[in-house]
Amino acid sequence: MTHDDELKKINDIINGTRFATVTTRTSDGDLVSRPLAVLSHDFEGTVWFFTQDPSPKTADIAHDAHVNVAYSDGPSTVSLAGIATVSRDQARIDEFWNPWAEAWFEGGRKDPTVALLQVDATSIEYWDIDKPAIARAFEVVKGLITQKAPDVGESRTVEL
Repeated sequence: MTHDDELKKINDIINGTRFATVTTRTSDGDLVSRPLAVLSHDFEGTVWFFTQDPSPKTADIAHDAHVNVAYSDGPSTVSLAGIATVSRDQARIDEFWNPWAEAWFEGGRKDPTVALLQVDATSIEYWDIDKPAIARAFEVVKGLITQKAPDVGESRTVEL
């Protein structure tokens, strides 16, 4: 599989989800995961989310910019490790603004807390489970009998 094929597969999984879970580290060292709405776009190494700034999430990122973003589209998943920054790029905010975002900001598009969370991926692991549930169950039973790992789909790590 080529790098472009891997990016297409990652794109398909990401854009097949409505929410991602973003995990940050607090100043006390705790890991905190929060759901954020997925903003549909072509993934080329960066993902974006609306966020309020200031917020506990942006305070965590100011302390430690390393984050994890997890997506799940049925049985397929993407786990993206990356570096987060808070952006107030007005052109980018306008590009992604939508009625769902409007609901989360008291002042709408003009709310002074409107910001974007930009995550630049450093590595990605994905699992593409392309077999129906019955075939996956058969593979698990077969694995138990043969003592070999079941073949239920594809798992890859992609360095960016």
